[in-house]
Amino acid sequence: MADQPRDLRLRTKEFGLRVVRLSSSLPGDLESQVMRRQMVRCGTSVGAQYREACRARSLAEFRSKMQSALQELDETAYWFELLVDSERVAREKMRDLMAEVNELIAIFVASIKTSGD
Repeated sequence: MADQPRDLRLRTKEFGLRVVRLSSSLPGDLESQVMRRQMVRCGTSVGAQYREACRARSLAEFRSKMQSALQELDETAYWFELLVDSERVAREKMRDLMAEVNELIAIFVASIKTSGD
């Protein structure tokens, strides 16, 4: 159990790096640039929010930071969907990243729920 926070810290950092790498492969048109900026902003924020949650001084602060990270994950998932639906990125190319964002959402939801017990 002691390794879980460290593992999730690494996992959220790697997720952010994957988002950055994806952003560099996007087309250069205006619409893609807008989506790129939004996706990178929220996709890289997840790890930072989680790190802040790990340093929380209270349960309320922990839950607040985790909820903020969850919001960023949900927004990242939105941008992934928009990239696929607008045919800027092939669905197959996004499959692993979309699976990861959904797994992270599930982890964060469960953590928030269990922290209230």
